[in-house]
Amino acid sequence: MGIVLKQSFKNTVTIYGAFAIGGINALFLYTSFLEDTYYGLVTFLLSTSNLLMPFIGFGVQYTILKFYSSYVSKIERDKFLSIALILPMLVAIPLGFIGVLFYEGISSYLSIKNPVVKNYVSVIYLVAIACAYFEIFYAWSKVQLQSVYGNLLKELFSRIAAMILLFCVYFKWISVEDFIWYLTGAYFIRMFLMAGYAFHLYRPKLRLEMPENITEILRYSAYIILAGAAGTILIDIDKFMIPQKEAIALTAYYSVGVYIGSVVETPGRAMAQILQPLIAKAINQKDLKEVHSLYKKSSINLFAISGLVFLLINLNISEMFALLPEKFRGGEWIVLFISIAKLYHMFLGGNGAIISNSKYYKILLPYGVAMAISVIVLNDYLIDLISIEGAALSTLLVVLVFNSVKLFYVKSKFDMYPFTSKTFPLLVLLVVFYALFMGWDFEFHPLLNIILKGAVIAVLYVVCLYKMKISVEINTTINNLKSRFL
Repeated sequence: MGIVLKQSFKNTVTIYGAFAIGGINALFLYTSFLEDTYYGLVTFLLSTSNLLMPFIGFGVQYTILKFYSSYVSKIERDKFLSIALILPMLVAIPLGFIGVLFYEGISSYLSIKNPVVKNYVSVIYLVAIACAYFEIFYAWSKVQLQSVYGNLLKELFSRIAAMILLFCVYFKWISVEDFIWYLTGAYFIRMFLMAGYAFHLYRPKLRLEMPENITEILRYSAYIILAGAAGTILIDIDKFMIPQKEAIALTAYYSVGVYIGSVVETPGRAMAQILQPLIAKAINQKDLKEVHSLYKKSSINLFAISGLVFLLINLNISEMFALLPEKFRGGEWIVLFISIAKLYHMFLGGNGAIISNSKYYKILLPYGVAMAISVIVLNDYLIDLISIEGAALSTLLVVLVFNSVKLFYVKSKFDMYPFTSKTFPLLVLLVVFYALFMGWDFEFHPLLNIILKGAVIAVLYVVCLYKMKISVEINTTINNLKSRFL
């Protein structure tokens, strides 16, 4: 876990910095500098492009992670990476042609409830292409075990670009309409920067020859497209469906709650960048002992770290909303539902990477389809029943059920559980902290209250982790910090 922890730490710092910038954007700048309708529009366009992106990407980013380490010769690697660059074009070009032919019908359908959408439908396609190729080049760098630069671009670049553009709107240097198009351009700049870095790490000689296992590659990509799409559907379908049922401004209110709750998964996003290729390599080398070790360590470490983030968010949520404009308040249930879903996902550690990089990856097709159908059906019912809180509840229910299925599937096929002897004590610790601090606040300004209460919770929680020896890696990190600074 040495390289995992080293790069994960760097990635975690990057991601938390990115979430801080994104938090300023989502909670303050967007809410103050853009009208609710346009904030909702931006959320809708980016979320819908995320739904389209897996299909344009053809699952190639996952295919690179799975197969790259299986090639021994440079010639075969070059053939593989060359075909990886071409495959998305086989989807993107025909899809773009269809979009041009039927643009009027598509744009009219998407703007029935909210006419403001009509003039920006092409943004969905453009951002999807930029994001699909970004992910391909990012996977390219990850298989070289270099994830930090890509993580900087993925997490920071678009958020900083959005912040700069929002201030440009505020100072009236650009219009709100220009903001959307300039933001689209920023995604393409990010893609080109990632491509340059990927070629710097490994420059293949482009070959228009098929790898020997091209049939297996295409079969895997076809299966993984739907698996990737299902994961994206779980994340973004709610932001697509809300404008079809409610005023698009509600998408903005919902996205604030989702953003806050999603902070829980930041440690996992950092670790996954380097953990996925290591699990793929161990599986390709049939080293199941290493896979099991990575599975357990990733689970307990992510559960511990994400658990602290969960506590800091939900025990300070009233104060957080008190800092926002009044119309954006009242999303406590959204935050709770989303943060529980993210915490459970973190608890499973490398579960998904084990399945997707094993010979059992085909199960992801029926699994993904079932998950996507379930969240769509639940959203359709619960949004009508309890509005935007219903979308968050749908996400929670689907994550709990289907991630549990994945947990038992890995157990049945690999005889592996992520649990350690410290898993249950850690769960008890989280419940005790939540119960103790749930109704306790300082009588100060909300921001000061968040800082003081958060500091007390964080210090006590880390001390408990250390004394209970929940994680060898966490204790080692604390000891290293103590020896360096004390």
